[in-house]
Amino acid sequence: MTDETKALLVIYTGGTIGMVKDAASGALVPFDFSNMYEHLPMLGSFGYQIDFIGFEPLIDSSNVKPDFWVRLVETIELNYEKYDGFVVLHGSDTMAYTASALSFMLENLNKPVILTGSQLPMGEIRTDGRENFLTAIEIAAAKEDGVALVPEVAIYFENRLMRGNRTTKFNAEGFNAFVSGNYPLLAEVGVHIRYNRSNILRPNFKRLRTHKKLDNNVSILKLFPGISPSVVQSTLSIPGLKALILETFGSGNAPTDEWFINALEEAIQSGLLIFNVTQCKAGSVELGKYETSVMLSRIGLVGGHDITTESALTKLMYLLGEGYYGDALVRLLQTPLRGEMTIE
Repeated sequence: MTDETKALLVIYTGGTIGMVKDAASGALVPFDFSNMYEHLPMLGSFGYQIDFIGFEPLIDSSNVKPDFWVRLVETIELNYEKYDGFVVLHGSDTMAYTASALSFMLENLNKPVILTGSQLPMGEIRTDGRENFLTAIEIAAAKEDGVALVPEVAIYFENRLMRGNRTTKFNAEGFNAFVSGNYPLLAEVGVHIRYNRSNILRPNFKRLRTHKKLDNNVSILKLFPGISPSVVQSTLSIPGLKALILETFGSGNAPTDEWFINALEEAIQSGLLIFNVTQCKAGSVELGKYETSVMLSRIGLVGGHDITTESALTKLMYLLGEGYYGDALVRLLQTPLRGEMTIE
């Protein structure tokens, strides 16, 4: 396609960005995207073909489940050859989980999949939704020498473009809702869009492969001072549990109480994989750096480096769904597959 005939698909799944105030009742109701050009006539200034698909039913992002991710992947796969890029309108609460999941489920992605949303509905006067939406459109269409500038899954929010599987929602009220604590921005938006090309994944021009088998027999245990044996044991004994993300302190540290270490070791020897991920929004797990993590390394916890909890969870679901286990699973968890972690 030439620059004059760029085609984009906007997929509206639900969320705050797609809500407007009903003139009669004053209540917030879903936006009618079939009339998008009436509400946002500036869309016509792009000169692109912009098509819209709305999920039925629309969902609040708090209700996102793996089957939703599969449906989203199927929508992109079905339309992949027809469009130059995709914009996914999504609620912000679980957007980082969805962006992370899509990054693993869309292998050999060579086109932009840009997720965005807003903290205020599109129909509000001060909404952040209009700017987020319009800029996400521009980024999804951006090319250089016929090649997409951002051929990966990314989140655009409040003037910042971030790798999707590196993000975490950290602010429930501010327009700047997401943080990418361990990876630099893909682009910064002001008067111009300044792409940080060295931070963006390069296209490999291979055929898109999709992965739709996800195994959700995983759980998360967040450590806290005073955590009791019953809390730990109840998590470790969840029926069918295959992998546990242990959210540790600092650079991967945990209590050294004998009961705690013994409980983890027994679970690992029984076949449970435990993935050590830091609670911090920035920084990396370094097993053995402090005495409080030496025993975790000895009993067989797998270090998560600088991966986010959102990315760790969806990566585990993806790898388990693909049938990986044992040493192969450990190796892939510690290997960057989609730019989700940095190995020093």
